[in-house]
Amino acid sequence: MPEVTLLAFVFVGLFSPGPNVILLTASGARFGFRATLPHIFGVAFGVGVTSGLTGLGIGTLLLAQPRFTLVLKLLACGWLLWMAYKLWTSGPAGRRSHDRPFTFVEAVLFQWVNPKVWAVALSATAFVATLPPATQATQLALSFSGINLGVCLFWTGAGAVLAFLLNTPLAWQIFTKVMAAALVIFSGLVFI
Repeated sequence: MPEVTLLAFVFVGLFSPGPNVILLTASGARFGFRATLPHIFGVAFGVGVTSGLTGLGIGTLLLAQPRFTLVLKLLACGWLLWMAYKLWTSGPAGRRSHDRPFTFVEAVLFQWVNPKVWAVALSATAFVATLPPATQATQLALSFSGINLGVCLFWTGAGAVLAFLLNTPLAWQIFTKVMAAALVIFSGLVFI
């Protein structure tokens, strides 16, 4: 059973605002809770896989090979800027025929370039460092997936509730611009 300190660390790391929180809140507001479920499950699964692989040593490899880290940072920055652009130019759901929430697979893949997930996962390895790699991977994967599922449900629900307040085009415009600006800020933090 994972230590309470690990669970508390993971909760604070995943609950605080970051790319997943922003995207899920925006998706909950734009598309509703039910339509965002594949995105929620994709994030929870993807975060578990990413943190589990960190426990197996991929985090050590990334830290030891600055080129891999730079490529990951460039991919993360590019993806975050693309998502920011999409949010900036979006409005309420259904405005364009191709509007839709993330799919399960898109949400899983996003975790590979999500800088916050990598940072929290790399830091969390300190809590399980004395365990064998397979046990580290299992504890990290289960802790991250389980806690993140609750976090994703909360932020998506908050977005769905927020949609009731976004009842004018100006309110939607302000909301999407603020969410997009937050993603742009996170894209710059990738390089810190």
